[in-house]
Amino acid sequence: MYQKITKTEQISNKKQSGAVLRWAHQKMVNDVKNLYFLEEKNMKSLRLIAIATAMSAVAGTAFADDAVVKDGYAFDQNKLIPTGVRAEVGTTGYGGALLWTANPYVGLALGYNGGDISWSDDLSIDGTKYDMDMDNSLAYLNAEIRPWGASTNRWAQGVYVAAGVGYIDNDYALTKRLNNSNDTIKIDGQNFYAPSGSGSVDGSLSYKNDIAPYLGFGLAPKINQNWGVFGEVGAYYTGNPSVDLNSTGLVEVGGSTSGQTAADNEARKIANDDKYKWLPVAKLGVSYHW
Repeated sequence: MYQKITKTEQISNKKQSGAVLRWAHQKMVNDVKNLYFLEEKNMKSLRLIAIATAMSAVAGTAFADDAVVKDGYAFDQNKLIPTGVRAEVGTTGYGGALLWTANPYVGLALGYNGGDISWSDDLSIDGTKYDMDMDNSLAYLNAEIRPWGASTNRWAQGVYVAAGVGYIDNDYALTKRLNNSNDTIKIDGQNFYAPSGSGSVDGSLSYKNDIAPYLGFGLAPKINQNWGVFGEVGAYYTGNPSVDLNSTGLVEVGGSTSGQTAADNEARKIANDDKYKWLPVAKLGVSYHW
């Protein structure tokens, strides 16, 4: 009728049941892991698709309006390549730029100016002209708007307004020397001379690591199909520079103010004068278009 189960068999059956339960539990865990992995994989794929779609949308927006692209004006739909280059020299150094032309009215210039340029008696402060040694490092990105870009007149076509931004890291060494005891120099509104026959004011003015907006006006007529010339004037709004001036061997004429005290006052004036918040730009160059 009923089969008697021994204690040993009961223990064996319990072990088997436990093994079955452990197997079932492990299978459930593995199934959940696999499901999570597949879901995570699908989410990654969806994220990749979303990113790719967004990038495609941005690219499509950048190159979409093919209607305004005509007769050799670039922003090719398949590649973003410059339509020209230019070499330039001016108050911010010498260098060059890559040029893009979206349509007859809008262009883009990505350039760099640098190098050491020196002019004698270049910077006038309180009536005293300082020799200035320039160490320029300036990268810029400008949009160039041509109001008469579709004109058949080369001069009207070449007129443009430049608006953009520059990264400025410029240093200017200032020097004014006296070589005999009869010469004088004005510092902070006071006259100084060198009793020994040799004296100087030396210092530096710098615009360091500044991101500055730019506005300029230019003329860039083409000489022929490929070659052109250009000139541009404008200014960066940099804020006041850092200034340091040092006086050596100078004595006030008819007074007791030390040369260094006057130099410190002069430096503070420059560092707070609104006119030094603007970095002027004037440059000339030649361009080549393909």
